[in-house]
Amino acid sequence: MGQSVVTAPDERDLSLLTSWRADWAGLRVAVFGVGVTGFSVADTLVELGADVLVVAANASDEHRRLLDVIGARLELHPDESTVPGALPDFDPELVVVSPGYHPDHVLLRWADERGIPIWGDIELAWRLRDKVVRPDGRPADWICVTGTNGKTTTTQLTATMLVAGGLRAAPAGNIGIPVLDAIRDPSGFDVLVIELSSYQLHWVNTHAGGELAPLASVCLNLDDDHLDWHGSAQGYRDAKAKVYTGTRVACVFNQGDVATREMVEDADVEEGCRAIGFGLGVPGLSDLGVVDGILVDRAFLDDRHTTALELCTIDDLRSAGLGTPHGIANTLAAAALARAAGVAPAAIRDAVRAFAVDHHRTEWVAEYQGIAFVDDSKATNAHAANAALAAYPSVVWIAGGLLKGVDPGSLVKRHADRLRGAVLLGVDRAALREAFQRHAPGVPVVEVAESETEVMLVAVRAAVALAREGDVVLLAPAAASMDQFIDYADRGRRFADAVRELTGGDLGESPASRPEPSEPDPT
Repeated sequence: MGQSVVTAPDERDLSLLTSWRADWAGLRVAVFGVGVTGFSVADTLVELGADVLVVAANASDEHRRLLDVIGARLELHPDESTVPGALPDFDPELVVVSPGYHPDHVLLRWADERGIPIWGDIELAWRLRDKVVRPDGRPADWICVTGTNGKTTTTQLTATMLVAGGLRAAPAGNIGIPVLDAIRDPSGFDVLVIELSSYQLHWVNTHAGGELAPLASVCLNLDDDHLDWHGSAQGYRDAKAKVYTGTRVACVFNQGDVATREMVEDADVEEGCRAIGFGLGVPGLSDLGVVDGILVDRAFLDDRHTTALELCTIDDLRSAGLGTPHGIANTLAAAALARAAGVAPAAIRDAVRAFAVDHHRTEWVAEYQGIAFVDDSKATNAHAANAALAAYPSVVWIAGGLLKGVDPGSLVKRHADRLRGAVLLGVDRAALREAFQRHAPGVPVVEVAESETEVMLVAVRAAVALAREGDVVLLAPAAASMDQFIDYADRGRRFADAVRELTGGDLGESPASRPEPSEPDPT
């Protein structure tokens, strides 16, 4: 996969800014956005001696105070249809943009028209990764993780495996810890595992001197998501594919997702980099897979023609909350990344046994009167919801929110036979209702109006009315949450609170009675 390399038009050659020790002093940088990522960018640049102007539609009181403390200027400009006068007056030599800004945002169009280079926080962090180095003088290696679904779990798992293998490692990036904070940690790391969103990947590998070269990389899967941001499925796919560019040791791909294989085949990587597949069936050469309930490695060993290394068992995964098909796939991907970094099989087994899946990720909430309640509020897209729905044979599905331009029809059609009923929430529920009318007209559907003051309690009551003994009431919205909730975690907490209120606190939790997830499907 080729790259488009852009050189800076300014008299300062930004391609030379590839180290913490380069001359950043006095560089005029406009930072767009001041959330967690934007503040980490501003804080880093000020520490480097750059002249920083932060432009944002709004800012928290804490960030306003902190920007003042560190000496960065803040220009609040709520009118996002115009360019504030302070920006051309500042005459930036560089723009660093926070991930949420759409590429067609007026501020980015303004910068692009003037030939001002636009970096994301990932490119900036890559250039500065040598602030803290290892005893041998090298900066931490990067392992990059993306995909429509499973990024956070895989990132956390990989970091846990690396630590179990004796490496100083940490997760960072879209997982919530800005990469710029991680590379400035004075304790230093051997490896950083970077979760990358499609928004972040959109901005990487476009400027000379800032091209990433990770030790290993993976795109876990690909399905339509964020089409409203990227403009098309192809735009989204192209952003995800950037994760493989420049990889040095292993490009890990999903054997069950042809798009990820094609990304690896098209990727421009370093000579000697290997393609490593993972899948839920018996592995081929250079793959990781499953044999008789055991996860095995047939890639990172000399005698892979006749031998495979045992990593852990599916029973180990069930204890860690990873026993679903997508949990097994995520574990195989993480194991491949960790093995690329030299982690021994025994350390991978130990890491899995010590691991616990994050809240709101196929999280068991309760069982009441024979009905199970499972919170997968983190299923904010159709691919994640598909994985959750596939894990249980009979489901009352609570779904809806902000669909981000994605048609839910194929998701409804695929799971119509396992749905006892559905409860629809959110501003885009009409699209879900129409999908049920087209593809599952026999499934009972209840809609919860946006005007309801206790939306989730009403939804859970409606779900219980539809459910029968042995069913799972599954919150897997296939949509973002910000239309009615603070975020996906708030949505999940409200689901659990509603279950508790409905049951009077008598949750009747019994791990032994939990329905077993479906067995892995090799396809």
